[in-house]
Amino acid sequence: MAREKLRVGVLGAGAWAMAAHIPGWQRDPRCEVATVCDVVGDRAKEAAARFDIPEAQRDWEVVVARKDLDVIDVVTPSATHHELAVAALTAGKHVLCEKPVAYDFRDTLAASELARRKGLLTKLGFTFRYTPGVQYAKALIDEGFVGQPFIFNGYEQNSQWLDPKTPLRQVDHTADSSVLQTSSLEGYGAPIIDIGMWWVGAGYASTAGAMRNFIPERMVRATGRMMRMNIDDADIHLVEYANGALGSIQTSFVTIGNYPGVEARIYGSKGAIICRAVEEFGVAETIKSARPDDVEFKPLEIPAKFYPAGGSPRESWRSLFYANLIRDFIDEIVAGAGRNQGNFEDGARVQEVINAVERSYHERRWVDLPLPR
Repeated sequence: MAREKLRVGVLGAGAWAMAAHIPGWQRDPRCEVATVCDVVGDRAKEAAARFDIPEAQRDWEVVVARKDLDVIDVVTPSATHHELAVAALTAGKHVLCEKPVAYDFRDTLAASELARRKGLLTKLGFTFRYTPGVQYAKALIDEGFVGQPFIFNGYEQNSQWLDPKTPLRQVDHTADSSVLQTSSLEGYGAPIIDIGMWWVGAGYASTAGAMRNFIPERMVRATGRMMRMNIDDADIHLVEYANGALGSIQTSFVTIGNYPGVEARIYGSKGAIICRAVEEFGVAETIKSARPDDVEFKPLEIPAKFYPAGGSPRESWRSLFYANLIRDFIDEIVAGAGRNQGNFEDGARVQEVINAVERSYHERRWVDLPLPR
């Protein structure tokens, strides 16, 4: 790093950028947000004013071309991620991108390879890999607390679209309604799939899944009217991990529960851990563990080192978890952490699982991984 501070350009000024991304960057004194961009100019201006960012921009190509930026943060609608991320990498910028980079895992792999060739680091928005509880659990697993992993159960679910009148976003309202379109599996499945492989320590060897559309008529934000939306609003898949462990993953946005609805459970030969990244009663997450000779799960206190500066269990999960993600990325870029976790290669691995579960459902069979390249 030639400059004293990492300089960041944020593409997208929507709710998630305002609640998580921009506050996360501004929380770390090693960086500064130099510009924020949104195709809706007033939205970019509002973000710049609220967070005291020196420039508001409407043209993302101008931002990506700037020589004085080190990182591009992509917080735009999912369908735009691949184009923007590849453009930023091509321009020589490190990239943080919300998931997915692309809907086909091979496109994400290509972006990962581009970053590798150019010596750049990438980070995907796997928010829940970076919760203090999930990070602490991973440290315990690495220390041998669980022993040999036997079973992983993962859930990502909440009821934010149980009411069909709640406007649905990030969907293609022009898609063929006679064919089930992937939605919950893509939007909600990725984080818990990632945690499962990370905790178990192995990728998928095979999977079989089912997807359902429980609420067919919905209000769609893009059209402002009720429409037939044949999307998977709930799904479950089984996992045979490459190291012999077994798993089950359930994701949904029509299951009763609070944000963000993530629960990860791992059971092994020496111990078990349950981490609930669910904001309940003002607490962002809880973690419990048990041993074979003491099978009642007891709460664990998460050590302070797993929290970002000023963080606490009673902080909003949006800012708390994302501050950890951004701190980790800055460590990797500035401090030479010697690793690059949760990167585009990891994103491709998760997207490959999503593509395999899609294939399993549509072809009604178990699907082996890796998929053909």
